[in-house]
Amino acid sequence: MNKTALKIAFALSTAVAAAGATWAANEPAANAKEAEAMVKRGVAYIKANGLEKGLAEITRRDSKEFHDRDLYLAVHRIDGTCVAHGTNEKMVGKNFIDIKDIDGKEYIKERVEFAKSKGTFWTDYKFVNPVSKKIEPKTAYCERLDDHIVCGGIYK
Repeated sequence: MNKTALKIAFALSTAVAAAGATWAANEPAANAKEAEAMVKRGVAYIKANGLEKGLAEITRRDSKEFHDRDLYLAVHRIDGTCVAHGTNEKMVGKNFIDIKDIDGKEYIKERVEFAKSKGTFWTDYKFVNPVSKKIEPKTAYCERLDDHIVCGGIYK
């Protein structure tokens, strides 16, 4: 991993861990059904309100619709650029196509590849859990919407 990608990965992990301070540790974690439902709401919201308004709402930290405990949405363009992020608006505009998890998995690249061949899919990777503040296995449900990928992930 090059130095820039490593810095981005560290910043992302730190931001997500810091965001977890707002979630109570005793609340149950989101489940797969909730993640899938939130992604579907996100896609429907974008379709009904337009891309610009949809991405802004997904990125808005106090959105009740797209933030629930450790569950939030992230949206990437098909080139790997983040265009909405539910816990860290500083991620918006950055390309993460080459970012790797702790095991070296290029999970955004995998999302892009899956999105090109499937309309909906699940993808597994490791990421900092905002509640435990530890790197844990995570799975994300994703749907392609035109040239965008809308995802919501849960910790296993």
